[in-house]
Amino acid sequence: MPVPPYDWCMARSVEELEHATLEGVVSITDEARAVVLEALSGEPEPESLALWLEVRGVQAGNFVYDLYFQALRDAGEEDAVFLDEGLAVVVPEPSVARLRGARLEFSEDGGGGLVLVNPNHPSPEEAAPGVPPEVLAAGLEGELARRVMGVLDDVINPSIASHGGRADLVAFDAEGGVAYLRLSGGCQGCAMSRMTLTQGIEVALKDEVPQVTAVVDVTDHGGGENPYY
Repeated sequence: MPVPPYDWCMARSVEELEHATLEGVVSITDEARAVVLEALSGEPEPESLALWLEVRGVQAGNFVYDLYFQALRDAGEEDAVFLDEGLAVVVPEPSVARLRGARLEFSEDGGGGLVLVNPNHPSPEEAAPGVPPEVLAAGLEGELARRVMGVLDDVINPSIASHGGRADLVAFDAEGGVAYLRLSGGCQGCAMSRMTLTQGIEVALKDEVPQVTAVVDVTDHGGGENPYY
């Protein structure tokens, strides 16, 4: 007698999930799985938990991720849920396309840790929110854009490097003279970054490249080490 399709939404434990046939989104190496399972064994009621993987946002042009344990029963109908060699994994629906084909590995770098190797990358709009698509499409090959990057490299970045800061040109509107910058290091998430931008960087750029009319900060300050809101 054929077995009826199993509704994974009914699953409350790894044992129940084993009855479902579900497509995996992310692959996990044996070493990474061993690390996760060891950590999971130290959690209360580990049989009810899943490893949740999701894209938290975009930082410095790349996806950043959250990996954590949460109850399997919290997964929604649109989330991707699958079993990987006894490990229940949940990828929330907004992250499925962004993580499809990624691989969770264990790396020895920096003392060792889990790393997501992801073939997917943020779209230009995600990587540089607030920049008009036509400006992004124009690239940074123009003469004025190169001059702005030269000022950043030779004048501005050496001066803000003392507190670990850096400014990079993301896009340049040659027609309007608007430079779109991303701040990183000590400038990302720093409450003083607006002053640094308007009273330091913008003034220096306008002095060196008079065609610059405005500077726009496209930094994700909420993703820095010292985020402010």
